[in-house]
Amino acid sequence: MTEAQPLLAHLIELRTRLVRMLIGLLVLFLGLFHWSGDIYRLLALPLMKVLPVGATMIATDVTTPFFVPMKVTMMVAFVLALPNTLYQVWAFVAPGLYAHEKRLIVPLIASSVLLFIIGMAFAYFLVFPVVFGFMSSVTPDGVSMMTDIDKYLSFVLGMFLAFGITFEVPVVVILLVRFGIVDIAKLKEARPYVIVGAFVVAAVVTPPDVLSQIMLAVPLWLLYELGIVLAAWLVKPAAKDATPDSPAEGDA
Repeated sequence: MTEAQPLLAHLIELRTRLVRMLIGLLVLFLGLFHWSGDIYRLLALPLMKVLPVGATMIATDVTTPFFVPMKVTMMVAFVLALPNTLYQVWAFVAPGLYAHEKRLIVPLIASSVLLFIIGMAFAYFLVFPVVFGFMSSVTPDGVSMMTDIDKYLSFVLGMFLAFGITFEVPVVVILLVRFGIVDIAKLKEARPYVIVGAFVVAAVVTPPDVLSQIMLAVPLWLLYELGIVLAAWLVKPAAKDATPDSPAEGDA
């Protein structure tokens, strides 16, 4: 009975935090739903700019004009709700963390979210105009480029995910070094393989034009190099801070 009570308390706390996450997301979604059409038009702007005069996007399903803007609005609400979501996660796990773990996880989560958003912005403002411009330029004569809005949304979300994950590379590198999985020297030795792998990944997840592949592969490589630099700078102080704590933990 004494063991079941803490477990029950944790489950109740988890339920409370999940409910608060969902409420925050739902409130933002309902607040933005009135402007769902405008939000979708903003998302579609990079493609609309390169379409011929008079060309439009199309909906090939009866329910698509309603559900696609709703999905886009939910995506925006999710991004805007991240501060509340991460706070609820933090409030749930923080009591079980040591002081040095708290010092690590807060900047780690904040930087991960920021880098993911930067990756999405990079795709929207720099990559999309290049990709859609290329696709428009190679459209054969007599063919109208009229993209289905649902397929456009799937493409955009895939690109957002690809670039968002790509921009998480520095965080991954720092974690690998911080937990002793790999050292700086091994990361430097792996550089040629990382460069080749970056271009392979870019060839798989981006459209078949060389420019958009370069725009993913080069940032992936540069972010890997940034991760090495940051890991070399951050991990050494962490190791020094951990030294005085060892005797104290042994005495305890």
